[in-house]
Amino acid sequence: MLRGKTIVLGITGGIAAYKGAALCSKLVQAGAEVHVIMTESATQFITPLTLQTLSRHPVHIDTFDEKDPSVVTHIDLADRADLIVVAPATANIIGKAANGLADDMLSTTLLAATSPILVAPAMNVHMYEHPAVVRNLELLASRGVMFVEPGTGQLACGYVAKGRLAEPEDIVIAVHSLLKAKENGTLAGKRVLVTAGGTVERLDPVRYLTNDSSGKMGFAIAEAAKVMGAEVTVVAGRTSASPPAGVKVVRVESAQQMLEAVLERFDEADIVVKSAAVADYRPVTRHGQKIKKSGETLTLELEKTTDILQTLGERKTHQLLIGFAAETEQLEKYAMDKLKRKNADLIVGNDVSQEGAGFNGDTNIVQLYGPSGLIEAMPLLSKRETAQRIMTIAAQRLAEGDVRSGGRGVE
Repeated sequence: MLRGKTIVLGITGGIAAYKGAALCSKLVQAGAEVHVIMTESATQFITPLTLQTLSRHPVHIDTFDEKDPSVVTHIDLADRADLIVVAPATANIIGKAANGLADDMLSTTLLAATSPILVAPAMNVHMYEHPAVVRNLELLASRGVMFVEPGTGQLACGYVAKGRLAEPEDIVIAVHSLLKAKENGTLAGKRVLVTAGGTVERLDPVRYLTNDSSGKMGFAIAEAAKVMGAEVTVVAGRTSASPPAGVKVVRVESAQQMLEAVLERFDEADIVVKSAAVADYRPVTRHGQKIKKSGETLTLELEKTTDILQTLGERKTHQLLIGFAAETEQLEKYAMDKLKRKNADLIVGNDVSQEGAGFNGDTNIVQLYGPSGLIEAMPLLSKRETAQRIMTIAAQRLAEGDVRSGGRGVE
């Protein structure tokens, strides 16, 4: 799937460097031509011979070790790369890249790069959360660098926390999605508005109604749109996942706040993806003080919230509107009904009762519907790959002008 692609793999000095060997092997097996750059510190954890054997190319360490007099190696590698991947990326190399330092082979190559850059951080949780590192990550994201978020697990220092290098398989998926999205980069100059996560409807200052949405699918949609060149804004409710780098995030709590934030930005959007799990009902009365326990039962009176997707369907002019339908039965029937009633252009339907397709997971199984019916039934895929497929189809529809006019079909 990566045949014909040249990938420069940077490996830096952390214990997770050993995973760099597995990543290199998987990229080569996928058909990529891989050129490895190691920092001096990385060679303390894994030998260059290992990476040379796996990549079938010399490993680059010293900026001044020029083997081919016809080229300047770090410039040649930067020019040839379709993608540069840094995995693991320590706090040190992240700081160098963010601040334009170039004192070794890898940082010099990164400074000369014109290709996309994918960074997979790995470090102690306190280092990862340090304000300096957070700022450096934000700075890189603002320049278009993409990230594979570290996982939560056992760290070499003994902590069980976030900071563990993403698994090589997940990094390969990210590589494939990024390169494929780059080829389909048809959203340059477009504005994409995404809603993500679940809303919170408060009963009192300490209690509320919500749902299990993690925000992962919405954030994956936002990342895919960004990779395809769009300017992306995410209106996010309650989430357990981290938003992707390089997108604008507007935080809200309730369904009403989400409606207002979306409407404020709707007119200037080209594509709107309504993937948030918005509450259908909210308490009629929100108590200013904590409700005290009294009696054996408590009766709550609820009222309907404003349907955001239907409101957008009624108001849209040029926007391509995409909704989500999470169902537990008769998926096609309910998805098509929702598309027509709410005047959406596409509906992403998923049966959340299926294993691998529910809330909080990293995978999904979806079916994409348009006015004429099923467009594509996607198998079990990572949410990142699912998002990439959805946005590719959305971009094609937008380019073809396949957008339903506002108000049509709304009951």
